[in-house]
Amino acid sequence: FAPIAGHAGDAPVFLSQADSVRTAFNARFFNEEGYYDNNTVTANVLPLSFGMVPQGREEDVFKHIVDKTVNDFDSHVSTGVVGIQVLMRTLTEYGRGDLAYRIASADTYPSWGYMVRNGATTIWELWNGNTADPAMNSGNHVMLLGDLIIWEYEYLAGIRPLKPGYKEIEFKPYPVEGLSFVKCSFKSVSGEIKAEWKIEGDEFIYDVTVPKGCKARVLLPQADGTRRAVSIRSGRHTFKAGRP
Repeated sequence: FAPIAGHAGDAPVFLSQADSVRTAFNARFFNEEGYYDNNTVTANVLPLSFGMVPQGREEDVFKHIVDKTVNDFDSHVSTGVVGIQVLMRTLTEYGRGDLAYRIASADTYPSWGYMVRNGATTIWELWNGNTADPAMNSGNHVMLLGDLIIWEYEYLAGIRPLKPGYKEIEFKPYPVEGLSFVKCSFKSVSGEIKAEWKIEGDEFIYDVTVPKGCKARVLLPQADGTRRAVSIRSGRHTFKAGRP
């Protein structure tokens, strides 16, 4: 932010401080077995998301996140308002979008679906909001929503802004096991943006709409795990590739 604020000369100072903090944090909390502190999902997902994990140990930390989530919590969420802010995106970025989807679609405790199944129309402060002490339990607490909606728009559908006002857009979808289609639209200040994909047999079909006066870059997932980059301008565009 220093260069953005017109103080580029301050950036080296902050970068140096960041290095010092990272070194001290890892010396205090990182375990050589590949996890942080008490090995909760939150303890591991935050430093992984923030780029603080020692180089080359990222997959070790991620393995502990997955093991905890799958084996200890039956593929359910185990974080509070802090860890949930980055859980869904981090799972997807490291190749476990299927696990993120299982968490998102669960309706047994603890989950967003559990809230819905128990009559919630807004997000509770606590996962057990139906049984917790009302004195410390808000019934409309958007913090616990975490990155669920961001994950749905930016990862499942793939709509991401590259410039303010969505004048430039990146379409980077993450198909996940268990979903055969996604349909998404967003009314930006530049106009309506749409992104839809579906699986038909062995084919992945991705349909996007770019508002007038805007341009975009599509990063289309390929069957071999890579992505094909395509630059497009306003209008509707359809792409096809082998099933990822």
